[in-house]
Amino acid sequence: MEAWVVWLALGIVCFIIEIFTPGFFFFSFGTAAILTGLIAYFTNNLLLQLVIYAIATFISFLLMKKFAKTIIKPDTEQSNVFALIGKQGIVTKTIPRSGRGYVKIESEEWSAVFDLDIDKIEEGTLVVVQEIEGNKAIVVPKEEK
Repeated sequence: MEAWVVWLALGIVCFIIEIFTPGFFFFSFGTAAILTGLIAYFTNNLLLQLVIYAIATFISFLLMKKFAKTIIKPDTEQSNVFALIGKQGIVTKTIPRSGRGYVKIESEEWSAVFDLDIDKIEEGTLVVVQEIEGNKAIVVPKEEK
């Protein structure tokens, strides 16, 4: 069997493996193998083929890393209860200085406390969620502008 056929077959096998694995790892090997197969069609020098394969694999890894970063973006949005941080709510039951009151945030009512040097936050006051701690929201009154 000729060397270029082996390289092409190796490249195809790598692409098939890539379908079932994440991360573009085998894609780089497959791309380099296909490129080496094209070069091997014109030369039978095995050392040259191996050098081309090594260089092509390295370059392919570098390019795939950049490409993957643009496609696979980290999930920057908070989820679950932590998505409530920074949201506005309205006090539905007065929050005393050393106790709990209640706030309505979006469509849910939450137990709420505050950590300020004031006596209480009155019912009907707009608040902003600063933190979620267990089953309570830590809030501060929204500053009017």
